[in-house]
Amino acid sequence: MSTIFIVEDELKLALVLEKYIQAAGYDALIFDRGDVVVDAVREHSPDLILLDIMLPNKDGIEVCKELRAFSDVPIIMVTAKVEEIDRLIGLELGADDYICKPFSPREVVARVKAILKRTTRIEPEKHSAALSSALILDHANFQAALNGTELDLTPIEFKILAALFGPPSAVLNRNALMEHMYSDHRAVSDRTVDSHVANLRKKLKLVNPDAEYIQPVYGVGYRYSEPS
Repeated sequence: MSTIFIVEDELKLALVLEKYIQAAGYDALIFDRGDVVVDAVREHSPDLILLDIMLPNKDGIEVCKELRAFSDVPIIMVTAKVEEIDRLIGLELGADDYICKPFSPREVVARVKAILKRTTRIEPEKHSAALSSALILDHANFQAALNGTELDLTPIEFKILAALFGPPSAVLNRNALMEHMYSDHRAVSDRTVDSHVANLRKKLKLVNPDAEYIQPVYGVGYRYSEPS
């Protein structure tokens, strides 16, 4: 049974979410402050986190950044501040989704189900693909390795890398990448896509500084290319 962390300091709201999540067949644990979440994730390894931004002791943005330093657990950010949305869908956080207050608990459960469905862990040996002699993707676990070194990718970065490999030398425009990045067809800016790609390119270069695996195609998009 999947375990969902509900990180929310509004107790009434947290209890409502707990009720709906348990009714959907998941376990739920409630946390009402941000500074205990990282240790709890290390101890319990949840399958998904509902993470409010406005939390006592440590806000959700800082918690998300700390989690992404060691975990790719799916994170749905929860905010009552519309002006935070650009930050939530940007690359600096690595969150998988966001939802704005006020919301329907049924909508939250639907988002949870959608994310868990596409991130369910499967036997990796049956669902891994060799991109080349140097780059390996494990689609089941959203993990990649380059020249034997594991890449510290967010789920979004992994999706971009997998999409760009596709047909050799194929060019994908930003709209095509958005479809791979977000299954709910949300509208995001070209800047958001470019930011994700820039972070991915940096991580590849940390392993092989002399190669340019993802190449920009001016006025079109990006393509994956093996180093010569």
